[in-house]
Amino acid sequence: MLTAINLTSPTCCSISLFSSPSSKSPSPPRARVSALCRSSLSVADMDSGAGPSLFPLHRCKTLHLVDNLRKHVHACGLAKRVELVITSPLLRTMQTAVGVFGGEGYKDRMDVLPLMVANAGECNRSAISSLDSPPFLAVELCREHLGVHPCDKRRSISDYQFLFPAIDFSLAKSDEDILWKANVRETKEEVAARGLKFMNWLWTRKEKEIAIVTHSGFLFHTLNAFGNDCHPLVKTEICKHFANCELRSMIIVDRSMAGSDSSTTNYPGKIPPGLDLPSDIADGKLENEAPNSGLT
Repeated sequence: MLTAINLTSPTCCSISLFSSPSSKSPSPPRARVSALCRSSLSVADMDSGAGPSLFPLHRCKTLHLVDNLRKHVHACGLAKRVELVITSPLLRTMQTAVGVFGGEGYKDRMDVLPLMVANAGECNRSAISSLDSPPFLAVELCREHLGVHPCDKRRSISDYQFLFPAIDFSLAKSDEDILWKANVRETKEEVAARGLKFMNWLWTRKEKEIAIVTHSGFLFHTLNAFGNDCHPLVKTEICKHFANCELRSMIIVDRSMAGSDSSTTNYPGKIPPGLDLPSDIADGKLENEAPNSGLT
């Protein structure tokens, strides 16, 4: 069973913080002051995950894990925002990936390669164009639970390259499937470890909004490692089993400086020069720097 998930959290929002130009006595931005006044949470609550958290925008990525949702992702505008489609290199996931995020019907003699040839894997579907589509990348790390079950074994990359000409298979380390073993099934812990490795690998990508077409078993074991610092209901929202074609929204955050991207929206300030000091510090500094009005 494939699962549809859209990883942008309904409990998250993107905000821009500004420090207004200083007057004689600088003060914190009003929005920040009023937000702090309204909050009944302590600093300890916020640090423990009980309250809202702030992270630099350039250390966040939006992930969309999707299946059989072409009409929905186009209607909600998601298809236009996605910068990269990552797919598990199994036939069913690649068929889903190109069906959701691919272009319209492919016509012979077009200037671009098709994402999928007609009737690929006997799917009885027309060819799908790569025109006006994001790039597609096949990644072994997000495959389904490996071993024993023949349905989780992939074909050779050379076969797939014929069926899916516009998908990038360059990350595959071998033509044949050397990861799947007929008599050895991955443990749940091994699937989860592979999933975390995949999440960490995502930080090597420059794209900020990525669609990932993968499998319910892989997602369940991977996402169970997350949410331990959240409210129990949020943990449940992240980790519960998925219904077929279910859609959920989340973000991933780079807490450990694994990524190297710099911000594209931050501005260094210094207009006028110097730090924008809190008002109590600034007032004290002004008093200390005031000229002595007494007679000498």
